[in-house]
Amino acid sequence: MTTTRAQHRRRATRRVRLRRTIVAAAAIVAIAGGVTVFAVTRGTPVPTADATSTPVMEETPTPTPTPKTASEQLLASTTDPKACAVSFSGEGVALAPQLETQDTLYAALPLPQADGRVFAGWYETAADAAAMTLPARVNGADLVACTAQEKTLYAGWTTPEANAAEEASIPILMYHQFTTKPEGEDNWLRLNYAYIGDFDAQMAHIQESGFYLPTWDELSAFIDGKVFLPKHSVIITDDDADSTWLELAAPIVDKRHLLTTSFVITSARTEPTPNRFVLQRSHTHDMHRAGDNGKGRMVNEDAATIAADLEQSAQILGAKEVVAYPFGHYNDTTKEGVREAGFALGRTIEHGYVRIGTDKLALPVIRMNYGMTVDDLKDAIG
Repeated sequence: MTTTRAQHRRRATRRVRLRRTIVAAAAIVAIAGGVTVFAVTRGTPVPTADATSTPVMEETPTPTPTPKTASEQLLASTTDPKACAVSFSGEGVALAPQLETQDTLYAALPLPQADGRVFAGWYETAADAAAMTLPARVNGADLVACTAQEKTLYAGWTTPEANAAEEASIPILMYHQFTTKPEGEDNWLRLNYAYIGDFDAQMAHIQESGFYLPTWDELSAFIDGKVFLPKHSVIITDDDADSTWLELAAPIVDKRHLLTTSFVITSARTEPTPNRFVLQRSHTHDMHRAGDNGKGRMVNEDAATIAADLEQSAQILGAKEVVAYPFGHYNDTTKEGVREAGFALGRTIEHGYVRIGTDKLALPVIRMNYGMTVDDLKDAIG
């Protein structure tokens, strides 16, 4: 079929019109800032995906943070690098962890109670707690040591029958002054001055024999039958915080890591403890002197006056717990004053041992005099 020149012109005209339509459409898309490209064929343009368009990203859900443990929360509350979160574990034990400080003595470890059982102390492992392994028992006589600022202690328990069968008799040793002279001091207080060589040998015996050193709150609970203390226990005390105690004896208990209590007359001494193994407790503030009848003020004053003196002493020392009666003098009025001041225990100078049921405000002692050797100590405490 022959195409005429007129048909050629008509077809050329249609091609020009089509090209103009495509260019116009592209311009409109460009002006609008769109990102769609049209694939044009003969007829209506069809949109296709732009290879340069930004893909739609799905949001990644934020993970739920793992809740902090009670120990981690406790550690987050302090910036102390020596802080240690101590947790407590054992049958029937539901105690929150408590913050302790490494390289210092444990402070106020809890003494849990349970019907039909007697608490037998905290231990390094669950196996030690089950076996009540004495060398692994931990209390306020021990330094805090932990890994990664955390530690768990395990509760030991025994029965009331086993506690009674132990028949523990706890000696409280009472020292006073010390001397470097093997022959002793030549004055009316001669017996008060223990030879420092004998003292060191006695402390070595206690350390090397693995004696348990109860804290005062343990002793109080032991008297009530609520805490088990082994027969192999001893409490070490010094009266008056004399300069010879501070200079000669205190360094020995520090070296041997032996918990000791120094009974301080706070009207004469307000300085802090000489080392971390010495607790300072009350020997009254200003009652270590004679009253009107020649006896100590503790039996010459009324209960309110006694209580006020002990409160003053406690404020200086930062602790109550136990008072040592000056000269060993006390009576019912004395006891009432001690109770009013909030003290749990009173220590006398009467000879004897603390047992279940002992009067808490009349604790007996084992007096340590000049001339007593390590063999004498063994006879007294085992």
